[in-house]
Amino acid sequence: MPETLHEAELFLGGPVWGGVHRLDVEVEAHAHDFLELAVVGTGTGRHQTSQGDRPVRRGQVIVLRPGAWHAFRKCSDLVVANCCISAQGLSTELSALQQIPVLRDLLWTAPIARGPHGLAVVQVAPEAADDAIEEIARLERELTHRPGSGRLLGRLVSVLGILADGLLEQPATQAVHPAVTAAVGHLQAALAEPWRLDDLAAAVNLDPAYLSRLFRRHTGLSPLGFLARLRAERAATLLVQTTLPAARVGAAVGWDDPTYFARRFRALVGSTPSEYRARTQRL
Repeated sequence: MPETLHEAELFLGGPVWGGVHRLDVEVEAHAHDFLELAVVGTGTGRHQTSQGDRPVRRGQVIVLRPGAWHAFRKCSDLVVANCCISAQGLSTELSALQQIPVLRDLLWTAPIARGPHGLAVVQVAPEAADDAIEEIARLERELTHRPGSGRLLGRLVSVLGILADGLLEQPATQAVHPAVTAAVGHLQAALAEPWRLDDLAAAVNLDPAYLSRLFRRHTGLSPLGFLARLRAERAATLLVQTTLPAARVGAAVGWDDPTYFARRFRALVGSTPSEYRARTQRL
Protein backbone atom coordinates (compact mmCIF):
# COMPACT_ATOMS: atom_id res chain seq x y z
CA MET A 1 0.00 0.00 0.00
CA PRO A 2 1.24 3.57 -0.66
CA GLU A 3 2.58 5.58 2.26
CA THR A 4 1.19 8.99 3.14
CA LEU A 5 3.27 12.18 3.38
CA HIS A 6 2.06 14.63 6.01
CA GLU A 7 1.76 18.39 5.78
CA ALA A 8 2.57 18.77 9.49
CA GLU A 9 5.94 17.02 9.04
CA LEU A 10 7.06 18.81 5.85
CA PHE A 11 5.71 22.36 5.88
CA LEU A 12 7.35 23.67 9.09
CA GLY A 13 4.20 25.62 9.90
CA GLY A 14 4.08 27.50 6.59
CA PRO A 15 1.63 27.33 3.67
CA VAL A 16 4.12 26.13 1.03
CA TRP A 17 6.86 23.53 0.68
CA GLY A 18 8.99 22.49 -2.27
CA GLY A 19 12.06 20.72 -3.56
CA VAL A 20 13.84 19.63 -6.74
CA HIS A 21 14.88 16.00 -7.19
CA ARG A 22 17.02 14.16 -9.73
CA LEU A 23 15.82 10.58 -9.71
CA ASP A 24 17.75 7.47 -10.63
CA VAL A 25 15.81 5.23 -8.27
CA GLU A 26 12.14 4.44 -7.96
CA VAL A 27 9.93 6.61 -5.78
CA GLU A 28 7.54 4.28 -4.00
CA ALA A 29 3.81 4.88 -4.11
CA HIS A 30 2.75 7.58 -1.69
CA ALA A 31 -0.26 9.77 -0.97
CA HIS A 32 -0.45 13.30 0.46
CA ASP A 33 -2.67 15.22 2.85
CA PHE A 34 -1.83 18.41 0.90
CA LEU A 35 -1.95 19.52 -2.74
CA GLU A 36 1.14 18.76 -4.83
CA LEU A 37 2.30 20.09 -8.19
CA ALA A 38 5.04 17.89 -9.65
CA VAL A 39 6.80 19.58 -12.59
CA VAL A 40 8.68 17.17 -14.87
CA GLY A 41 11.98 18.27 -16.41
CA THR A 42 14.61 16.34 -18.33
CA GLY A 43 15.27 12.61 -18.03
CA THR A 44 13.12 9.54 -18.42
CA GLY A 45 10.82 7.48 -16.23
CA ARG A 46 7.30 6.22 -15.75
CA HIS A 47 4.53 7.70 -13.61
CA GLN A 48 2.16 5.35 -11.82
CA THR A 49 -1.23 6.49 -10.45
CA SER A 50 -4.69 5.11 -9.80
CA GLN A 51 -5.30 5.75 -13.51
CA GLY A 52 -2.46 3.54 -14.74
CA ASP A 53 1.25 3.60 -15.57
CA ARG A 54 2.55 5.98 -18.28
CA PRO A 55 5.88 7.40 -19.42
CA VAL A 56 6.65 10.90 -18.20
CA ARG A 57 7.39 13.75 -20.58
CA ARG A 58 9.28 16.98 -20.09
CA GLY A 59 6.80 19.78 -19.40
CA GLN A 60 4.18 17.64 -17.68
CA VAL A 61 2.66 19.11 -14.53
CA ILE A 62 1.11 16.47 -12.29
CA VAL A 63 -1.54 17.90 -9.97
CA LEU A 64 -2.60 15.80 -6.98
CA ARG A 65 -5.32 16.88 -4.58
CA PRO A 66 -5.19 15.70 -0.91
CA GLY A 67 -5.70 11.94 -0.78
CA ALA A 68 -4.38 11.21 -4.28
CA TRP A 69 -1.36 8.92 -4.69
CA HIS A 70 1.38 8.31 -7.26
CA ALA A 71 4.81 6.74 -7.80
CA PHE A 72 7.76 7.07 -10.20
CA ARG A 73 9.27 3.97 -11.81
CA LYS A 74 12.28 3.19 -14.02
CA CYS A 75 13.78 6.64 -13.53
CA SER A 76 16.98 7.66 -15.32
CA ASP A 77 18.33 11.13 -14.50
CA LEU A 78 14.71 12.31 -14.16
CA VAL A 79 14.24 15.84 -12.82
CA VAL A 80 11.03 16.38 -10.85
CA ALA A 81 10.28 19.56 -8.90
CA ASN A 82 7.58 19.44 -6.23
CA CYS A 83 5.65 22.54 -5.21
CA CYS A 84 3.27 21.65 -2.39
CA ILE A 85 0.42 23.73 -0.96
CA SER A 86 -1.22 23.40 2.43
CA ALA A 87 -4.74 21.96 2.29
CA GLN A 88 -5.76 24.41 5.00
CA GLY A 89 -4.24 27.27 3.03
CA LEU A 90 -6.25 26.35 -0.06
CA SER A 91 -9.47 26.98 1.84
CA THR A 92 -8.25 30.08 3.71
CA GLU A 93 -5.55 32.55 2.67
CA LEU A 94 -5.11 30.98 -0.79
CA SER A 95 -8.80 30.59 -1.59
CA ALA A 96 -8.67 33.85 -3.59
CA LEU A 97 -6.70 31.96 -6.27
CA GLN A 98 -10.05 30.47 -7.34
CA GLN A 99 -10.93 33.87 -8.78
CA ILE A 100 -8.14 33.52 -11.38
CA PRO A 101 -9.62 31.21 -14.06
CA VAL A 102 -6.40 29.54 -15.14
CA LEU A 103 -5.39 28.80 -11.53
CA ARG A 104 -8.89 27.66 -10.61
CA ASP A 105 -8.69 25.15 -13.43
CA LEU A 106 -5.17 24.01 -12.51
CA LEU A 107 -5.65 23.60 -8.74
CA TRP A 108 -9.36 22.79 -8.43
CA THR A 109 -11.32 22.01 -11.58
CA ALA A 110 -8.84 19.79 -13.42
CA PRO A 111 -7.94 17.40 -10.57
CA ILE A 112 -11.40 17.43 -8.99
CA ALA A 113 -13.63 17.14 -12.04
CA ARG A 114 -11.62 15.36 -14.75
CA GLY A 115 -10.82 12.15 -12.90
CA PRO A 116 -12.23 10.09 -10.08
CA HIS A 117 -9.27 10.23 -7.70
CA GLY A 118 -8.19 13.88 -7.43
CA LEU A 119 -5.48 13.74 -10.09
CA ALA A 120 -4.78 15.59 -13.33
CA VAL A 121 -1.82 15.87 -15.71
CA VAL A 122 -1.48 19.01 -17.82
CA GLN A 123 1.24 20.07 -20.26
CA VAL A 124 3.28 23.27 -20.28
CA ALA A 125 5.96 24.36 -22.72
CA PRO A 126 9.34 22.77 -21.90
CA GLU A 127 10.87 26.21 -21.35
CA ALA A 128 8.12 27.06 -18.85
CA ALA A 129 8.77 23.79 -17.02
CA ASP A 130 12.48 24.67 -16.78
CA ASP A 131 11.65 28.15 -15.44
CA ALA A 132 9.22 26.71 -12.89
CA ILE A 133 11.82 24.17 -11.74
CA GLU A 134 14.34 26.99 -11.23
CA GLU A 135 11.77 28.93 -9.21
CA ILE A 136 11.00 25.87 -7.06
CA ALA A 137 14.75 25.47 -6.48
CA ARG A 138 14.78 29.04 -5.13
CA LEU A 139 11.83 28.16 -2.90
CA GLU A 140 13.73 25.13 -1.61
CA ARG A 141 16.78 27.27 -0.75
CA GLU A 142 14.63 29.84 1.04
CA LEU A 143 12.93 27.16 3.11
CA THR A 144 16.25 26.30 4.74
CA HIS A 145 16.28 29.81 6.26
CA ARG A 146 12.70 29.54 7.56
CA PRO A 147 11.43 32.73 5.90
CA GLY A 148 8.12 34.40 6.70
CA SER A 149 4.95 33.20 5.01
CA GLY A 150 4.82 36.35 2.86
CA ARG A 151 8.03 35.45 1.04
CA LEU A 152 6.89 31.86 0.55
CA LEU A 153 3.52 32.94 -0.82
CA GLY A 154 5.31 35.27 -3.23
CA ARG A 155 7.45 32.39 -4.48
CA LEU A 156 4.34 30.22 -4.88
CA VAL A 157 2.63 32.92 -6.93
CA SER A 158 5.72 33.09 -9.17
CA VAL A 159 5.65 29.33 -9.74
CA LEU A 160 1.94 29.35 -10.50
CA GLY A 161 2.31 32.32 -12.83
CA ILE A 162 5.03 30.59 -14.84
CA LEU A 163 2.95 27.43 -15.17
CA ALA A 164 -0.22 29.37 -16.05
CA ASP A 165 1.54 31.29 -18.82
CA GLY A 166 3.16 28.12 -20.14
CA LEU A 167 0.05 25.97 -20.41
CA LEU A 168 -0.34 24.61 -23.93
CA GLU A 169 -4.12 24.47 -23.54
CA GLN A 170 -5.54 27.54 -21.83
CA PRO A 171 -8.84 27.12 -19.95
CA ALA A 172 -11.83 29.38 -20.39
CA THR A 173 -11.35 32.81 -18.82
CA GLN A 174 -14.85 33.29 -17.42
CA ALA A 175 -14.87 34.64 -13.85
CA VAL A 176 -16.53 32.57 -11.13
CA HIS A 177 -20.13 33.57 -10.50
CA PRO A 178 -20.45 35.08 -6.99
CA ALA A 179 -23.17 32.59 -6.13
CA VAL A 180 -20.82 29.67 -6.80
CA THR A 181 -18.17 31.24 -4.56
CA ALA A 182 -20.76 31.76 -1.84
CA ALA A 183 -22.11 28.22 -2.19
CA VAL A 184 -18.61 26.72 -1.92
CA GLY A 185 -18.08 28.77 1.22
CA HIS A 186 -21.28 27.38 2.75
CA LEU A 187 -20.22 23.81 1.92
CA GLN A 188 -16.70 24.23 3.28
CA ALA A 189 -18.01 25.77 6.50
CA ALA A 190 -20.47 22.93 7.16
CA LEU A 191 -19.33 19.76 5.42
CA ALA A 192 -21.25 17.49 7.79
CA GLU A 193 -24.60 19.16 7.19
CA PRO A 194 -27.14 17.01 5.28
CA TRP A 195 -27.06 19.35 2.30
CA ARG A 196 -29.70 19.14 -0.40
CA LEU A 197 -29.56 21.12 -3.60
CA ASP A 198 -32.67 23.07 -2.56
CA ASP A 199 -31.05 24.05 0.76
CA LEU A 200 -27.85 25.25 -0.89
CA ALA A 201 -29.75 27.19 -3.55
CA ALA A 202 -31.86 28.87 -0.86
CA ALA A 203 -28.68 29.86 1.00
CA VAL A 204 -27.48 31.81 -2.05
CA ASN A 205 -30.94 32.97 -3.21
CA LEU A 206 -30.93 31.15 -6.54
CA ASP A 207 -33.13 28.67 -8.35
CA PRO A 208 -31.73 25.15 -7.76
CA ALA A 209 -31.52 24.29 -11.46
CA TYR A 210 -29.73 27.55 -12.22
CA LEU A 211 -27.24 27.03 -9.38
CA SER A 212 -26.55 23.52 -10.65
CA ARG A 213 -25.82 24.84 -14.16
CA LEU A 214 -23.49 27.51 -12.75
CA PHE A 215 -21.65 24.93 -10.66
CA ARG A 216 -21.06 22.63 -13.60
CA ARG A 217 -19.88 25.54 -15.72
CA HIS A 218 -17.33 26.70 -13.15
CA THR A 219 -16.23 23.46 -11.43
CA GLY A 220 -17.18 20.65 -13.81
CA LEU A 221 -19.29 19.05 -11.07
CA SER A 222 -22.77 19.32 -9.62
CA PRO A 223 -22.98 21.06 -6.23
CA LEU A 224 -23.42 17.75 -4.43
CA GLY A 225 -20.64 16.14 -6.48
CA PHE A 226 -18.34 18.98 -5.41
CA LEU A 227 -19.43 18.47 -1.80
CA ALA A 228 -18.55 14.76 -2.04
CA ARG A 229 -15.04 15.65 -3.20
CA LEU A 230 -14.59 18.10 -0.30
CA ARG A 231 -15.84 15.46 2.14
CA ALA A 232 -13.45 12.82 0.79
CA GLU A 233 -10.47 15.16 1.09
CA ARG A 234 -11.42 16.16 4.64
CA ALA A 235 -11.92 12.51 5.57
CA ALA A 236 -8.47 11.67 4.17
CA THR A 237 -6.97 14.35 6.42
CA LEU A 238 -8.80 13.07 9.49
CA LEU A 239 -7.73 9.49 8.80
CA VAL A 240 -4.11 10.67 8.69
CA GLN A 241 -4.09 13.17 11.53
CA THR A 242 -6.40 11.54 14.11
CA THR A 243 -7.10 8.15 15.65
CA LEU A 244 -10.87 8.46 15.24
CA PRO A 245 -12.51 5.20 14.14
CA ALA A 246 -13.33 5.22 10.45
CA ALA A 247 -17.06 5.31 11.17
CA ARG A 248 -16.64 8.50 13.22
CA VAL A 249 -14.53 10.05 10.48
CA GLY A 250 -17.34 9.39 8.05
CA ALA A 251 -19.88 10.91 10.40
CA ALA A 252 -17.66 13.94 10.94
CA VAL A 253 -17.79 14.79 7.23
CA GLY A 254 -21.48 14.01 6.75
CA TRP A 255 -21.49 10.33 5.78
CA ASP A 256 -23.15 8.70 8.80
CA ASP A 257 -23.55 5.23 7.29
CA PRO A 258 -20.14 3.47 7.53
CA THR A 259 -20.84 1.28 4.50
CA TYR A 260 -21.85 4.25 2.38
CA PHE A 261 -18.82 6.21 3.63
CA ALA A 262 -16.47 3.39 2.65
CA ARG A 263 -18.05 3.11 -0.79
CA ARG A 264 -17.95 6.86 -1.50
CA PHE A 265 -14.41 7.24 -0.16
CA ARG A 266 -13.14 4.38 -2.29
CA ALA A 267 -14.79 5.83 -5.39
CA LEU A 268 -13.21 9.26 -4.82
CA VAL A 269 -9.81 8.34 -3.35
CA GLY A 270 -9.14 4.87 -4.74
CA SER A 271 -9.00 2.87 -1.51
CA THR A 272 -11.20 2.16 1.48
CA PRO A 273 -10.80 4.30 4.62
CA SER A 274 -9.07 1.45 6.46
CA GLU A 275 -6.68 0.86 3.56
CA TYR A 276 -5.90 4.56 3.34
CA ARG A 277 -5.17 4.78 7.08
CA ALA A 278 -2.98 1.67 6.92
CA ARG A 279 -0.60 3.54 4.60
CA THR A 280 0.27 5.98 7.38
CA GLN A 281 1.27 3.18 9.75
CA ARG A 282 4.25 2.31 7.52
CA LEU A 283 5.98 5.67 8.09
